[in-house]
Amino acid sequence: MRSIQSVYKIGNGPSSSHTVGPYRAAQTFARRYPEADAWRVTLYGSLAYTGEGHGTGKAILAGLPGAEIVFDRETADLPHPNTMLFTALKNGRELGSARIFSIGGGSIRIEGEDSDEEREIYPQKDFTQIQRFCREEDLTLTELIRRIEGPSLRPYLETVWDAMKGAVRRGLAADGVLPGGLGVARKAKMLFEKRCYNESADVTMNRVIASYAYAVSEENADEQVVVTAPTCGSSGVLPAVMYYMQYDRGFPEEEILDALAVAALFGNVIRTNASISGAECGCQAEIGSACSMTAAALASLYGLNIDQIEYAAEIAMEHNLGLTCDPVRGLVQIPCIERNAVAAMRAISAVNLSRFLYSTRKISFDEVVATMYRTGRDMDEKYRETSHGGLAQIYAESADE
Repeated sequence: MRSIQSVYKIGNGPSSSHTVGPYRAAQTFARRYPEADAWRVTLYGSLAYTGEGHGTGKAILAGLPGAEIVFDRETADLPHPNTMLFTALKNGRELGSARIFSIGGGSIRIEGEDSDEEREIYPQKDFTQIQRFCREEDLTLTELIRRIEGPSLRPYLETVWDAMKGAVRRGLAADGVLPGGLGVARKAKMLFEKRCYNESADVTMNRVIASYAYAVSEENADEQVVVTAPTCGSSGVLPAVMYYMQYDRGFPEEEILDALAVAALFGNVIRTNASISGAECGCQAEIGSACSMTAAALASLYGLNIDQIEYAAEIAMEHNLGLTCDPVRGLVQIPCIERNAVAAMRAISAVNLSRFLYSTRKISFDEVVATMYRTGRDMDEKYRETSHGGLAQIYAESADE
């Protein structure tokens, strides 16, 4: 597996596949042809269908100012649903081109090439192998990660956590209406401040965590800086729970950073053996993965054993299986923002179940990841980030009436 240091990426929302990935692709391609005086970028698949609502063109223009953006919604049989064709020109003559895929979480792959980001440093491929190695070497998951990642891990996690905290705080302070034309008002600040006079401790916890998730997700929808966890569309789940654990429950930051590392390890297993791309496998690959990562992080933070951590992650993913990606008008707002809050609370429930029932489980984490991938591949294209089906279609029909 690759380094977990490529799981979390800091960038502007609203979509890691549609903004962070294309921006990085544009920068990469620009460096190859510094003599070019014009650029053409053709978007295919999900990028063509929802790129306008997701701000893909804006992201590419930030990396390639003045580029011509072409939305090709006709070409089928693509090697990846998030395919881009970059072409460099000088005096009207083509200098070169490259097909680049935005493969999820802000990661890119250039057709026919290997990259440093793809370099594998973990000899283990799945969680079963990780678990076996930890038992043989008498290691915790955190100790395994530190051994393989080395001294660069801690400053990386500190930078990531600072960016996550910043997104929570900015989101809680902001109000107004999100861009895009849906008229969706920011709700994080209201949710955080709206305490009922007879509110129980559990209700308070759920409300506060939900407000943190809304805060980050609304920042993402407003195209502000967030952290892919593992994607922009699911960026509110993990920070919400970890922020609550540090600032409302008093867990020290060092332990939060270790929990983030464990979360990234589980995200690494998912992207290695399945996908974290909504365009490839639906929202189960985004919110499902985020929920699973958060459950693993929280279980680790509580000091649960490796079996309990695995079971928490498995429960969280299992109960997001089949979740479709059907953003209304191609915007990462409805149902995406609310979905982050629900997933954060579901992650907590998964940990509570795993604490007591881990010895009775029948399904492994690897099995549920494989199931998610198969389910995603079987899912009709209209439920995989094209906004052609599900809630996006129903909303469009009702709006036309």
